[in-house]
Amino acid sequence: MIDLRSDTVTKPSAAMREAMLKAEVGDDVFGEDPTIKLLESKAAALFGMEAAIFCPSGTMTNQIAIKCHTQPGDEVICEKLSHIYQYEGGGIAFNAGCSVNLIDGNYGRITAAQVQEVINDKDDIHKAVTSLVSLENTANRGGGTCYDFEEFHKIKKVCVANGLKFHLDGARIFNAIIAKNEKPAAYGKVFDSISVCLSKGLGAPVGSVLLGTKEMITRATRIRKIFGGGMRQAGILAAAGIYALDNNIARLSEDHQHVQLLVAALKQKEFVGAISPAETNIIIFEVVGKYTAPVLVQKLQKNDIAVLSLSPTKIRMVVHLDVSKEMISKIIEVIHQL
Repeated sequence: MIDLRSDTVTKPSAAMREAMLKAEVGDDVFGEDPTIKLLESKAAALFGMEAAIFCPSGTMTNQIAIKCHTQPGDEVICEKLSHIYQYEGGGIAFNAGCSVNLIDGNYGRITAAQVQEVINDKDDIHKAVTSLVSLENTANRGGGTCYDFEEFHKIKKVCVANGLKFHLDGARIFNAIIAKNEKPAAYGKVFDSISVCLSKGLGAPVGSVLLGTKEMITRATRIRKIFGGGMRQAGILAAAGIYALDNNIARLSEDHQHVQLLVAALKQKEFVGAISPAETNIIIFEVVGKYTAPVLVQKLQKNDIAVLSLSPTKIRMVVHLDVSKEMISKIIEVIHQL
């Protein structure tokens, strides 16, 4: 089975498993796991930020960041398709006690002008206090779209002028960095906090890191404890993250190239409608004509290709390190036969 449902389905390579096997470990709740410490310092240094904390998931790192930056009753600004709103179980309300101001963006991306327009007047007692802006790069439901870095600077300027914190859900941040030829340290200069996932395109089996100031990460450690996320000898997992950062970033360009080959094949089919901008490793396309999305999913399943139906009319394909060039050729062959 060629699994294109998500880049979360990757399995650790033999070399990554070897690194995990050899990992030196300790009790991380006591701050004594050397491999976790190494991962955290490595990730923080890569982005030019002061500190980091290792967590089981990107959902946890996002939720910790939101809790760090807000007070109950505050409001968080984000795009309407954002992972923090769509796929984190209502955590913004449950964990942080905050409401959400949703912006209808462009394939998951919002602008500084849109942010400025929806900031509540802090002197209006009828309104929630706007305290945080959260972006997602790449934008998952936008089809893996990337922000123009200049827009980050513009939104940051709005945040500073209005006393707002600025968070980045960087679940697929390295896909954006590779696609746009950016430097990780540039992100550290703009955002107050960054969540970086290790278990998607980078291929680790589990884990994300949250980056920020030393003061924020100290608070984040307490919140992680409250959320039930303290871990013990998790250096075994952190070793996979270190291996991923050392070995699996540059190769993301291969996934992006494979996506372009698939897009070219899809464009030739009459049952394929609009395709979201496929800048990185995600393809989202409309199904029209003789198929519905669920029917097309079944057709592909019969050919040993697994994809995800987002709605009755939309399908998502995600390319990752476990999808080889030969697999891409097979997928294209099947698409041509449909």
